[in-house]
Amino acid sequence: MTKADTLDKIGTLHIVATPIGNLEDISERALKTLADVDLIAAEDTRHTGKLLSHFNIKAKTFALHDHNEKQKAQQILDWLNEGKDIALVSDAGTPLISDPGYAVVNLCREAGAKVTPIPGACAAIAAVSCSGLPTDKFQFIGFTPAKSQARQQFFTDAFESGITSIMYESTHRIMASLDDLASALGEQQQVVFAKELTKTYETFFSGEVSELIAFLTDEPERQRGELVLILPGKGKETAAITPEAQKLISLLEAEMPLKKACGVAAEYFGLKKNALYKAIIAQREE
Repeated sequence: MTKADTLDKIGTLHIVATPIGNLEDISERALKTLADVDLIAAEDTRHTGKLLSHFNIKAKTFALHDHNEKQKAQQILDWLNEGKDIALVSDAGTPLISDPGYAVVNLCREAGAKVTPIPGACAAIAAVSCSGLPTDKFQFIGFTPAKSQARQQFFTDAFESGITSIMYESTHRIMASLDDLASALGEQQQVVFAKELTKTYETFFSGEVSELIAFLTDEPERQRGELVLILPGKGKETAAITPEAQKLISLLEAEMPLKKACGVAAEYFGLKKNALYKAIIAQREE
């Protein structure tokens, strides 16, 4: 038997992205892969079972989650070496993106096993693509930390990075996180909030942290679901204070607060309201 024959008998680990809400987002390749593999490693076999049942796929599944993946990794590698093809899926979206699977893929790669992606939905990418924030450079930084002080530093580091930062947040912690965001970067910090992407109640909100807090407080139901927060990087929100903008702000300021005057001027000249306000304040403090 040649080396090539031996390699042909080694199985493949398929990293399969599944829908984050709308089942129509699953790809034909993903469906074919899930139907053809010998085994499916699932974050929650019950959840994945519903997906497979919907598409009439009969496949053998086993659990692979945060608490057992290190123990299962060697077993998966052994199965691959026996020639079995295995699909790895999370509950929704692309596996390993704040989901289990790293220990398995890392071991398989180190052992020279074949690992291939079956690309598809990812909440982080879906959210940033519709955020209106710069996407020439961005970073995904996972879930926010559990403790307040760590969260504040987390937000500060994200902002100071200078590029758009995407993060996930849980329902039970979103309001505390927004309070920490306001403490770290100010209530006027711009932020994009996205929830329930591709689902019936898909929601996007873009504005200041204080405005987002009010938006979620007005209807607590908005705090529930799969949540994504996106921050612009420092220096991305800038505004040129043209003589015309300054003149209009000066005139309006006699009739209304500075912040509102900046909002009117920003809309009139096609500028960013928050950036223009910050620029005026910075200019007056010089």
